[in-house]
Amino acid sequence: MRRWMLAVALGLAVLPTWAANVGTLPTYDRDALQQDVTVLVDAYQQLHPGLYRYNTPAQFQAHVDTLRKALDGRRDLRETFLAFSEFAASIRCGHTYPNPTNQPESIQHALLESAGRVPFEFRWIDGKMVVTRDLTQDKVLPRGTQVVAIDGIRTPEILAKLMTIARADGSNDAKRVALLEVQGTETYETFDVYFPLFFPKARIAALDIRTPDGDARTVKVGPLSYAQRLAARHESVDDAQAGWTFDLSDPNVAVLRMPTWALYDSKWDWRAFLDRTFAELDQRKPPMLVIDLRANEGGQDVGDAILPHLVASPIELHEPPRLVRYRNVPDALAPMLDTWDPSFKDWGDDATRRDDRYFVLRDEDNTSGTVRITPKAPRYGGRVYVLVGPTNSSATFQFAEQVQRNHLATLVGQPTGGNQRGINGGAFFFLRLPNTKIEMDLPLIARIVDDAPDAGLTPDITVVPTVQDIAAGRDVELARVRAAR
Repeated sequence: MRRWMLAVALGLAVLPTWAANVGTLPTYDRDALQQDVTVLVDAYQQLHPGLYRYNTPAQFQAHVDTLRKALDGRRDLRETFLAFSEFAASIRCGHTYPNPTNQPESIQHALLESAGRVPFEFRWIDGKMVVTRDLTQDKVLPRGTQVVAIDGIRTPEILAKLMTIARADGSNDAKRVALLEVQGTETYETFDVYFPLFFPKARIAALDIRTPDGDARTVKVGPLSYAQRLAARHESVDDAQAGWTFDLSDPNVAVLRMPTWALYDSKWDWRAFLDRTFAELDQRKPPMLVIDLRANEGGQDVGDAILPHLVASPIELHEPPRLVRYRNVPDALAPMLDTWDPSFKDWGDDATRRDDRYFVLRDEDNTSGTVRITPKAPRYGGRVYVLVGPTNSSATFQFAEQVQRNHLATLVGQPTGGNQRGINGGAFFFLRLPNTKIEMDLPLIARIVDDAPDAGLTPDITVVPTVQDIAAGRDVELARVRAAR
């Protein structure tokens, strides 16, 4: 079934002449920038289903005015990319942003890959930047070190500035903070992209730190290149299994780790992997199964292949109707919209008018928002725990919601990303602004839940790691599950 899909990269744009010199950024005159603003605003107003979910029309217009003022004159690519990023973040939608993966190769090389990266991975713990992995040449940042300042810039100031571009649904700031961590899982880490854009004079040469034993000092470091960041990723770009593992070394606790469900271009048969996993669970019968989704934002609806192995009898999942803003894309916008499915540009009879704002999009199986899950052998009958956190904001958010609501698993960890009031996704346009060539991801389908909390899901068992846990290398969420046996 087609529900929530993250954007996938399309073909690369032709390189303009300035791309060969990454030290020189292009500039755009006022008229070109204002034309791009007009295109973006028009696309949002006519196509974006969540435009007024967390903004009133007056608030949205105020954001437009701020964007026009920010681009009221000649600006370079850095200034322009930041302005459009802050504007997209003001929509408060986790799928609305200039997606680094979908930018033209010229912008990727000149703007997103040329600057240095901090030589460590980290998490934000109570507003503190805490090292989880030391990538410095001299190993001067033991795990659990707090980075207090980078080149004299206090890290709370850095976090506050980057929060203005962080994408999330509604008021879910935990998702925004998690997005600004560096955990070695992304092709383009959000922090790596935006720190040098907001602080272009920073050279990542000196860090003020506080070590796990309490010593405060300044250490000299060097930045990582983009290639070095990629080389340090936890899952290789060439990993056919996308980092998925199944561990039954503990006969009492099986652990299925799935760091991503973004498998659109993969030739790997992940469904067969899951079938083998549940066959082995049936053979060895461990009393507990842990599904680790903590690093997994979403992607394909992999959860649809897991649920049938967890249910003893058929269940029905009730979902809100799929809402879209249009039946046909306006002719003026069509040339600037890329996507993987041309049917998104013309819903035709699948879209029926609901009110003066929305069309209801017919479900593929005509179930009108009700999805029936039937058991599939072999069924796992032990206790199921799903490790969750603020990164879960798309397909993984929905899976967590389904297993919690239907009492199929116990959620362990921190509150999720996403939003109980509904999220936007399911289908996307990749809007290419005509003058700057900046790409903006634009979700097309909304599922709206009225009278629901403006928040992610609260786990059944809340477990929050501390700085001391990170320093000691403790996996406190998994330890909490093991203690339950």
